[in-house]
Amino acid sequence: MRLKLVAVAVAALAPVVAMLAYNEVALRHQRNEEVRASAAQAARQASSEVERIVEGLHALLVSVSAMPSVRHLDIQACNEALKSVAESIPNIRTIFVVGLDGRPVCGSMAFPDGVVFSDRDYFKQTLETKDFSVGTYTQSRLSDRPVLPLAMPLMEGESVKALIVSGIRLDWLQNRITERGVAPGNAVTIADGKGTIVARVPLPEQFVGTVIPDEYQHLIHAEQPDVIEVTSQDGTVRILGYRPIALPSSPLYVSAGFSKPEAFAPINRATLMNTLAIIGGALFAFLAAIFIGNRFILAPISRIAEVMEKWRNGQTTARTGMTGPDELDIVGATFDRLLDELDERRRRNEQAEEERTLLVREMAHRVKNGFALVQAIARQTFSRSNPESYNAFAERLAALAGTYDLILSREGSAAPIREIISAALRAHIASQERIRLDGPDVILPADIALPLSLVLHELATNATKYGSLGSEQGTVAVEWKHDDGRVLLVWTEAGGSPVLTPTKRGFGSVLIERAFSSKAQAQSRSDYRSEGLVFEVVFLTGEPAAKTEVEVPIGT
Repeated sequence: MRLKLVAVAVAALAPVVAMLAYNEVALRHQRNEEVRASAAQAARQASSEVERIVEGLHALLVSVSAMPSVRHLDIQACNEALKSVAESIPNIRTIFVVGLDGRPVCGSMAFPDGVVFSDRDYFKQTLETKDFSVGTYTQSRLSDRPVLPLAMPLMEGESVKALIVSGIRLDWLQNRITERGVAPGNAVTIADGKGTIVARVPLPEQFVGTVIPDEYQHLIHAEQPDVIEVTSQDGTVRILGYRPIALPSSPLYVSAGFSKPEAFAPINRATLMNTLAIIGGALFAFLAAIFIGNRFILAPISRIAEVMEKWRNGQTTARTGMTGPDELDIVGATFDRLLDELDERRRRNEQAEEERTLLVREMAHRVKNGFALVQAIARQTFSRSNPESYNAFAERLAALAGTYDLILSREGSAAPIREIISAALRAHIASQERIRLDGPDVILPADIALPLSLVLHELATNATKYGSLGSEQGTVAVEWKHDDGRVLLVWTEAGGSPVLTPTKRGFGSVLIERAFSSKAQAQSRSDYRSEGLVFEVVFLTGEPAAKTEVEVPIGT
């Protein structure tokens, strides 16, 4: 019962848990979409800022290329002009002009002896495309600091006359990205076309100058921006929005990663609180179910069961004493009323049984007195005139009295089957030679002994009136077998008048059919043969071993 009550509590909590689980899934899906959108937006903003920086420097180089001193390669004037420009632009270290042989012509600072730039990728790309180009992470040969080179051709007609070169200071770019700020756990990464990181927040000292892992290299030159979930080099799971390189508008790879644990922290906290609340509610519901079940369900049921057990053990005065408006109290009160009625019926039955027993005893006494009176009358009438006939009559009368005494006085007692048969036939046969009894010793209980006595007495009476016992030569053979709690008894008459099948059923026939109780599962068959009646009956002497039909053998 407790498990059933707990099951009810679980069933009551199930919709709440299902609703919370559904809300949890929906909130996480919604939050995931929000974080993905935020990551894509952050990457777009960072990329736009980088594009503005690059475009600003592109415009600067265009302006420089229009300066007369630069166009005419007036070294002294060019040096002074470029130095003035470099000092006014904080995000570059140097700006200089390089000849087609890769040697510097003029610039904002003095050049080391023998320095050449013709081997640089940006130099080759600018000469090839004759267009503005952005290089990759480079250690400057002029300042020995990392820079992101920018180059633009100085055109003379359709041919390249020289190259104007500058470079974004990576420390300035790093400070610019850092100033924008990122939430704890988030990250912004800027990388060049080779995947070398040129700026990163946080931990720039750990990542700037390193190469993006091979498994993410394909993102740098992807066909379009996207949002994915990755595990970053610092071990943090992030939702990453990235913008691949798309020359000339987007010369650098930019990504913005949002820490998934941080992004889902509020939901995780809410989930934890909801889980604790559900667990607490479940524990409370279980305890309440157990307490309420014990107090209001199990205790009343146990009380009713205890009273029933006491009744089984004979304590007929036991009552639940339950009252009240509760359903189980109503059941208990109804049960008490039922027990009162049963007790009253039992008392009345006992009283009726006592009266019946008294009447049976009185009847037995009067029957005995009646037989004694008949015997006295017969003695006075025949004992002197015909002593022999009187003695035979007195013996038969005594036997008949003994049969009635067995029926009326031995009710409720067990008896051997042979004694029952002998007592039933003693009143009808003066000579024991006309009776043949054959069978094992079987003790029959009272509820079998009495109906068998009635049946045998009726058979003997009918045999005396119509069958073999009505003549001096007639005999009766009674045979029985006992097997596995079942008795088969065969009554066989011989030597009497021819027997005719009765045309109607009398009281005796009904008595024979209905004498045994249903518990005995008795079945009988009568065969009216010309030489005499053969009657067969089979019945159980105790509880049947199995609920099967008992078959009576046909013929003897």
